[in-house]
Amino acid sequence: MVVDAPPGAGAVTVERAAPAGARGAGAGVNGPAVLAPRARLWPALGAVYRAQLSRARVARIPLLFVATFQSLGIMILMRGVVDGGAEARAVVAGSSVLVVAFVALNLLAQYFGQLRASGGLDHYATLPVPAASVVLGAAAAYASFTVPGVLVTAVAGSVLFQLPLGGLWVLVAVIPLAGAALAGLGAALGLLAPRPELATLCGQLGMSAALLLGVLPAGGMPLVVQWVRDLLPSTYGVEAFARTFEARPDWGAVLLDLGVCAAVGVLSLALATRAYRWAATR
Repeated sequence: MVVDAPPGAGAVTVERAAPAGARGAGAGVNGPAVLAPRARLWPALGAVYRAQLSRARVARIPLLFVATFQSLGIMILMRGVVDGGAEARAVVAGSSVLVVAFVALNLLAQYFGQLRASGGLDHYATLPVPAASVVLGAAAAYASFTVPGVLVTAVAGSVLFQLPLGGLWVLVAVIPLAGAALAGLGAALGLLAPRPELATLCGQLGMSAALLLGVLPAGGMPLVVQWVRDLLPSTYGVEAFARTFEARPDWGAVLLDLGVCAAVGVLSLALATRAYRWAATR
């Protein structure tokens, strides 16, 4: 390297000593920089989760109130036509899981649809984090954001329909499993929709399906509608929660419903991850 010398003096050449690790290895001063390794899945997922949860607290709290009051209003409305029994259990369980569907499916579909349309996916694509961490972190944040609304709805519904409160602990499993299944579906819908308006429409239709097929008792539905209901990811969370209100719950059936919900959650999150890779490279 040549630097200016004082007047009357010749040019002074200064050689920068190579780092100790580069001596003898042929590494020059101006050689290519070594990039940092890609972040591992779990640390990256935790960082995305915290960022998305902080964002949801600021921007989504009013919508959480809307989702909770919507479920409370549905239960009050159904109280006039449902006295008790299996119908009451279905109404309370379906209304509680509906809060998860409103946030995890509907709002997450809108979020990813807007993110793709605005070019926000380009920001995530440049980060050295796995694609799964982006999808899983956002899905986990939106699902966990529904916990207060689900608890309020479940307790209020149990009191309103005079159902036992002893089985509410199963929500510890129902919320994350149903949330994962619905959030994965919502993320996939938002990422695959060609326009944000279509992502919003798909999210609204999915939430409406969770409302009509989850809150209403399944016994009086036509057979074809019951088949459609079985395809909805939230159905198995609703069934698992509803069984806990029985005098003698069938815990084997509860575990089976939760297992199906977990399997559907894995599939939907895998689909959302593939949809994210596809949308980020277009």
